[in-house]
Amino acid sequence: MKNDDTKIKKENSYNSDSIISLDPLDAVRKVPGMYIGGTNSLGLHHLLWEIVDNSSDEALNGFGNKITVILHKDNSVTVSDEGRGIPCGIQKSTNRPAIEVIFTTLHAGGKFNGEVYANSAGLHGVGSTVVNALSEYIDVTSYTQGEGFHIRFSRGKNIVEPLTSLGKTSKHGTTVHFLPDKEIFSVTDFSYDKVLTHLKESAFLLPKVRYILKDERNGCTEEFYYENGISEYVEEINANKKQLGPVFDFKGYDFTKDKHGKDQKIEMEVAIQYCYEDYQETIRSYVNNVHTLDGGTHEVGLKLGISKAINEYIEQNDLQKGKIKLEGSDIREGLTVIVSLRMNEDVLQFEGQTKTKLGSQFAQNMVTNFVYTNLLHYLNGNKEFAIKLIKKCQDSANVRMQARKARDEARSKRKVKDSSIILSDKLSPAQSKDYSKNELFIVEGDSAGGSAKKGRNPLYQAILPLRGKPLNTNELTLEKVLQNQEFATIINCLGAGVGPNFDVSEIHYNKVIIMSDADTDGAHIQTLLLTFFYNYMRPLITEGHVFIAMPPLYCVYKEDKMGNKTHEEYAWDDKTLDEKKQIVGSGYKVSRFKGLGEMDPPELNKTTMDIRYRKLVKVDILDPLIVDKNVNILMGKDADKRKVWLEQNVDFNEHDDFLKERTK
Repeated sequence: MKNDDTKIKKENSYNSDSIISLDPLDAVRKVPGMYIGGTNSLGLHHLLWEIVDNSSDEALNGFGNKITVILHKDNSVTVSDEGRGIPCGIQKSTNRPAIEVIFTTLHAGGKFNGEVYANSAGLHGVGSTVVNALSEYIDVTSYTQGEGFHIRFSRGKNIVEPLTSLGKTSKHGTTVHFLPDKEIFSVTDFSYDKVLTHLKESAFLLPKVRYILKDERNGCTEEFYYENGISEYVEEINANKKQLGPVFDFKGYDFTKDKHGKDQKIEMEVAIQYCYEDYQETIRSYVNNVHTLDGGTHEVGLKLGISKAINEYIEQNDLQKGKIKLEGSDIREGLTVIVSLRMNEDVLQFEGQTKTKLGSQFAQNMVTNFVYTNLLHYLNGNKEFAIKLIKKCQDSANVRMQARKARDEARSKRKVKDSSIILSDKLSPAQSKDYSKNELFIVEGDSAGGSAKKGRNPLYQAILPLRGKPLNTNELTLEKVLQNQEFATIINCLGAGVGPNFDVSEIHYNKVIIMSDADTDGAHIQTLLLTFFYNYMRPLITEGHVFIAMPPLYCVYKEDKMGNKTHEEYAWDDKTLDEKKQIVGSGYKVSRFKGLGEMDPPELNKTTMDIRYRKLVKVDILDPLIVDKNVNILMGKDADKRKVWLEQNVDFNEHDDFLKERTK
């Protein structure tokens, strides 16, 4: 009866007065993820990208050729450009200064007017407003039409300092200084590497525009300026690879009709290079200088155009080899390509505010025809390169077909043999054959492996203890990798091949979870395993199957008279530790876990393995430039480069565990 009463009360309480209409900027603060994708590090940096992209839009349209970003010690950031400046006159429809409208009203800005911006990334007109809504404060200084102006906002519509004239000036441009709101964001430290890469990427996409990054926290300053744009970008990505041929790029344009029947010009540029001994494809796509992380219609068109050109060249020149039929994956193996489109907002359609996927339907056929025509023309004019490329594609197809045949034979044999065969004497397999639910824990050491085996859910969770540290695969050939017992075991356990034979659809585990101690040895093991996956099983990462387990650092508890732990709370960092102490209350005790082996099986299960309580970090590749650079620096042979990177990126202070161990 109690439940029925509660239900009746809830039904009666839902009426017209229950409907709440939020102010648009209050809505941004209430659900920021709708506008910037989240309140974590990605969302934090998205704020900065919105402001930087506004400055880039000015340069893209021919106004200003220098953009400066300054990271301040208090976690605030300043972005300055030399564009036209934000208009500060009174807007007739609102009787308010235009700059005030831009920073306090969603879907307000000059980018809806095709005469003001021929091309821009800020289609939705919410960028500056959202940054304002999610910042403790935002200072805007505009130099426009011979006069300087300043205005300051706080958390949306709060105008802390009204628009004020700074007097006559010969300057032109905009400076935005803002501090992200710590009430909104779980992370408030801007990553130097992420900002550097974004600015460097922008410089590649906007030739002859200078980007400057200053970090007051570490004293670093970087400048980026490129004459030849995305062709230099491809060279940068492939700098440490064995190249099949030079970078070649195509530029052109086409027209499409907007909803009013008016012709709109679409500018297209593609830069391509192939490399040997690279089993992956690297495709980077952009629209109006915004990285479309999730691809879209232009990427689909790009792939179709490349395949169409190469297959037609084979047919025209009678280069068909036996019964080998090329698939798209064969043609794109070892390919690095960047496609960049520029278009007016009247025909530009992104999917979502974060602009990660192009939805404009006309782009697919347009890019397909553009790439097909230009690539086929290039192959006909460079026959020596064309023959090498066709052979590489056919070799890839041959390897793929052999690997598929071997997998089919292996499946047939497994049907005859015991399907529960153990591939390693160390592996404790999962009982279920539902691979979509199975998890493989790669565990540091036999001690932790023993606890994990006893604490797991044996139906879905498999445990593979490592015998020691894996090899650094960054400088190893595939042959050497296969000779290593640890990697051979991992390859066999996953059941999907390796290198050019790797087929992510064949994996036996939906999640591959690296579980190591929370110390420097554990971090080193994580890095070595991730380097292996990155070099030889990259789709395992890019398709979201690799995770890092996060064992807690502390247990806060009380003891009863018998010395048994009671009221246990676990903490993953020092901030959470203080919160857990308050929860447990006076008389608490704290234990610091030195390793997974110190946890008993129920404790390890509850904190690190049970899907109801555990914390996992999903490994992803958001930017191959950062990943390639850091893998080559940290795992390469150049000790001087590694030392410089560590000095710039690692804070060696008294809180570092390995420093404590070293000084004992």
